[in-house]
Amino acid sequence: MRIEVATEPGRPEHPNEDWASASVPASGLGGVLAVLDGVTPPQGDDGCVHSVPWFTTRLGGTLAELSASRRDLTLAEVLALSIRHTADAHRSTCDLSHVRTPQATVVLARWDASRVEHLVLSDSVLLLQAPDGTVRPVLDDRLDRLPPGTLATEAIADARARNKEGGFFTAAADPRVVSRAVTGESPRSRVRALAALTDGASRWTQMFEEGDWPAAFALLREEGPQGLIDRVRELERADTGRVFLRRGKQHDDATAVLAEL
Repeated sequence: MRIEVATEPGRPEHPNEDWASASVPASGLGGVLAVLDGVTPPQGDDGCVHSVPWFTTRLGGTLAELSASRRDLTLAEVLALSIRHTADAHRSTCDLSHVRTPQATVVLARWDASRVEHLVLSDSVLLLQAPDGTVRPVLDDRLDRLPPGTLATEAIADARARNKEGGFFTAAADPRVVSRAVTGESPRSRVRALAALTDGASRWTQMFEEGDWPAAFALLREEGPQGLIDRVRELERADTGRVFLRRGKQHDDATAVLAEL
């Protein structure tokens, strides 16, 4: 078993809001990986005295511990307990009902000798590679299915879509969001390797269209997670006319994890 992790902030002077962890073995069996992409709030009040990295570290740490130690729980139950635990850590000091209370996308994967479980919430990506090289993406594509104009401004997105019916969902302070996660499992014999990417790393495929998911997986294998991130940074710097970067930051936090089982 081999696991490689790379992460890089979008701007050196700004804290990296992504979070990643891998546990091998987990409870003496298989392994676990968890990847979070913290959501950067707009300038102004978000109802919380804590930073996004504080939140992703708290939530991610709890996810990693429970995913590895509590195999009696499904990944959805692990996420619900982790959200509740993190909310309890700051509900006395912060307004957790605020639409911009700290939140994150989530990718969880857990495997043992018989199966590989997965959970994806929001726009980070999980890739599952079969022994024959076939790559299956596990995606929560709600952002892609929003009506035109929904993401025109932060205010519109917050009012119409963020953690709302018909919109998109992230892990924030409400454990009930786990019902929106994309979950499932595969026989262990049908998964040779897996990869998790925050949207800063998946830009190579999703934004710049340099290659499909099998090509992205091949790049991860050949050049490693840092190689994929380096390729993304080159593309971002070259897009001076913002032909591809029409929406979002020029450089986003980027994290990639490759696990060969």
